[in-house]
This record gives sequence, structure tokens and C-alpha cells, in this order.
Amino acid sequence: MNNSDKTFTHINPESGFPAMVDVGDKLVSKRTAVAQSIVVLGNEIMQQLEGNDIQTKKGPVFQTAIIGGTMAAKKTADLIPLCHPLALENCKVNISVNEDHEVVIECTVSITSKTGVEMEALTGASVAALTIYDMCKAFSHHIVIKETKLLRKTGGKNDYNG
Repeated sequence: MNNSDKTFTHINPESGFPAMVDVGDKLVSKRTAVAQSIVVLGNEIMQQLEGNDIQTKKGPVFQTAIIGGTMAAKKTADLIPLCHPLALENCKVNISVNEDHEVVIECTVSITSKTGVEMEALTGASVAALTIYDMCKAFSHHIVIKETKLLRKTGGKNDYNG
């Protein structure tokens, strides 16, 4: 399939107006998606890392971000206008620090459904990153949410492994 064969799925072809995708005729399948956000906190904040988390007056940063990311993934349809409301079967948010001293957030979401969960994984990773920013901004505003991307998805018409 080349780019000229592709169309935007959230546009009604007759009217040209936005529309939710009709998934009524799609097959139910197990669908998963993994998204990643990377947060650069800087040396000042990273020096506060004790064990696997950063403790602040607001509480543990990474643990709070895991809860925020999970809550956001479950609420994606309330945040992204044309997303289908989904009853997620699983959502896991993992946070680690890589060799460059960046905070790496991975959000894995799964469901057995007629539609995929890429937006839920991306939303979970994004809000976890924003939660880390919120929890650390009193210490420094030199925080960069560097990148959010889909790493892979399975199920549905096409798998993706970026």
C-alpha cells in the first residue's frame, strides 16, 4: 500500500467532517499497544533519586506517575475527541532510568475488542510524564518531556513494531 491509497479514518468521506470510526463490522481480536515517553529531569532532580523513586513533599514521584498514567489510559475517550470508550483489560506503566539518566516510561495496554489501544497507551505514557513534571517542577523547571511514541502494537488489521 502506498501513501496515495491511505485515507484519514476520522473524516466522513461524504461530508468531510470529523467522525468516529465505525468498528461495527470489524472482528474482535486481542489487541495490545506499548507506548513510551522519555523525561529529562536534569542532574539536580536526578540526585534526589533514592532506590527506584524520587521522594517529594507531594509523595513518591514515580509511584504517583504510574497511578496517573493508568487513570489516563482508562479515560482516553474523555480526552481524545473521536476515541471509542473502552473497558481496558490491562494497563501497566513501568518507569525506569536509562544509562543517559533519563526517565523512561512505558505504558502497555491490552484489550479484546474491535478497536486498538494505541491512543490509550500513548495517553497513559504522556500523562505519566506530565505527572512527573508536576511532581518535580517545584525543584526545577528545567524538565524536558523529550519524546512520546508508539513502540509497538498487535492485533487488528496491521501489527506495528517501531
